[in-house]
Amino acid sequence: MRRRIFEIIEVSQDNDRVSFGYDVLMLVAIIVSIVPLAFKETFRLFYYTDIVTTVLFIIDYILRLLTADYKLKQRGAIAFIRYPFTIWAIIDLVSILPGLSILSSGFKLLRLFRIFRTFRVFRVFKAFRYSKSFEIIINVIKNSKNALLAVCTLAIGYILVSALVVFNVEGDSFETFFDAVYWATVSLTTVGYGDIYPTTTAGRIITMLSSILGIAIVALPAGIITAGYMEAINSEKDVDSENKDNGNK
Repeated sequence: MRRRIFEIIEVSQDNDRVSFGYDVLMLVAIIVSIVPLAFKETFRLFYYTDIVTTVLFIIDYILRLLTADYKLKQRGAIAFIRYPFTIWAIIDLVSILPGLSILSSGFKLLRLFRIFRTFRVFRVFKAFRYSKSFEIIINVIKNSKNALLAVCTLAIGYILVSALVVFNVEGDSFETFFDAVYWATVSLTTVGYGDIYPTTTAGRIITMLSSILGIAIVALPAGIITAGYMEAINSEKDVDSENKDNGNK
C-alpha cells in the first residue's frame, strides 16, 4: 500500500495515469496558491483557495513523510527522521506555513504565523519537483559540484581582492568596505547600477579590469552547467534508444 502511495506522489512514470493526475492536481494547487501574490487586495475567494491548497500541501507532506523510506532508500526509523531535514521536505514545510495564517482570526496565539505569509513565494519551488528538466539540472550541478565550487571560490576571492584594492584607492567614493564589496560584485557581473562608482583615474582603470575579467568568471559556471546538461540529455537519449531496441527485440 505504501509502495503504491509512493509511486503516486512521485513524478509519474510509465504512463501511470493516477500519478499523472496527482502531479497535475499539485501543480494546479501550487499555481492557485501563488495567484494572490499578484494582487494587493485581499479577496474572499483567496481565503477559500488558501484553505484548500494548504490542506492539499499538508496531505502531500504527510504522505511523503510516511513513504520516506522509499524515497531515501533506507530501512528503519532513520529514514523518517532524516526526511524532514531534506531540502524538498523543508520547501514543503515552508510552503505550508503561510496557510496557517488563515487560523489567526480565531486563535490569537496563531497570529504569529502571519509572518510566514511572505514564504508563500517558496511554493513556486514545489513545482520544480514535477519538472524533469529541473531534475536533470540538479543532477548536473551535483556532478559538476567540484568545478562549480572552484569557480565560486575564484569569484569570491576576486571580489574580495578587488574590493580591498578599490577601497584603498578610492577612499572618498566608498564609505565602508561593504560598499567596496558591493561595487566589486556589481562590476564582476557587469551589471553596473551606477549608484557607487570610482572618480579617480586609478579607480576607473580598476573598474575596467574588473568588468573585463568578470565576463570570463561569470561565463565559466554557465559553460560548465551547459556542457553537463547536454551530456545528461545525450545520455538520456541513449538510454531511451537502448530501451526501444530492447523492446523491439
